[in-house]
Amino acid sequence: MEDQKQTSYMFEIDNFSEKESVISSPKFLSGGCEWFLKVYPKGELGFDDHLALYLCVANPQSLRLGWKRRATFSFLLLNQPGKDLYKTTESCPLFCAQVPSWGSAKAVASVTRLLAKHPGFAVNLKPKSQLVKTTYMNLLLGLIQTLEKPPHSLSETELSNARSELIDLTEGGFKLDWLKTKLDEVSMGRKKSIAELEEQVMNLKAELNKEKVKSATSAAKVLSLEKTLSDIINLNKKRKLSPN
Repeated sequence: MEDQKQTSYMFEIDNFSEKESVISSPKFLSGGCEWFLKVYPKGELGFDDHLALYLCVANPQSLRLGWKRRATFSFLLLNQPGKDLYKTTESCPLFCAQVPSWGSAKAVASVTRLLAKHPGFAVNLKPKSQLVKTTYMNLLLGLIQTLEKPPHSLSETELSNARSELIDLTEGGFKLDWLKTKLDEVSMGRKKSIAELEEQVMNLKAELNKEKVKSATSAAKVLSLEKTLSDIINLNKKRKLSPN
C-alpha cells in the first residue's frame, strides 16, 4: 500500500485439487484497509481450467462515495511443504467502486497444473532467491511448451537445447523424471518421423525413375512407329512412281 508498512497474507487451501467453485479468504487488514482474496480453482468465464487469483476490497459498498485506493501487490504460490515456488509480476493498480478487485485470470495457471499432475516436483529446489526460482520455473514452463509441439516440427538444435535445459533444471533440484521420459519420447518420435519421411522420399524417387523409364520407353515406341509409318509412306510413293 502507498506509504504504509508492507503486509503479507497467507491463505492456505486444503485439498485444493478437489475444489471446483470460487473460494474467498477471510478478511485481513493492510494499509489501514480491509481486503480479502478470491480464488477460482478451475478458472472463470473465458479462462476455463486456469487458476484465477484476485485481491478484493472488502465491503466496497460501505465506503464513502468516490473512494479510491492504490495497492502494490503480487501473488506467491507455495507448494505443499510451504516452500515458495512461483511469484507473479508485481502490479500497482487503482481500486475504486467500479473496479473493486484486481488480479490475474491466468495467474500461475501452468504451475498449478504442474502441481496437480506432479506433486512434489519442486520440493528439493535449491535456489533461495525468489528471482532465481521464478527464472527456473519460467525455463521449465518453456521447456514443457517446447515438448508439447509435434515431434517432426522440432529441429535437432531445439532438442539439444531441451536436453541442456533439462540438465540445468535437474541440477537445480527439480524432480523431472516424467519430463525426461517425455523428452525421450519426443526424440524417438522425431527420429521415426524423419525415417518415415526419408522412406517416402525414396519411394517417390523410385516411382519417378519408373515413370522416367516408362516415358523413355514410350518415346522410343513413338519414334519407332513414326519411322515405320515414314518407311511405309516412302515405300508407297516408290511403288506409285515405278512402272508396272
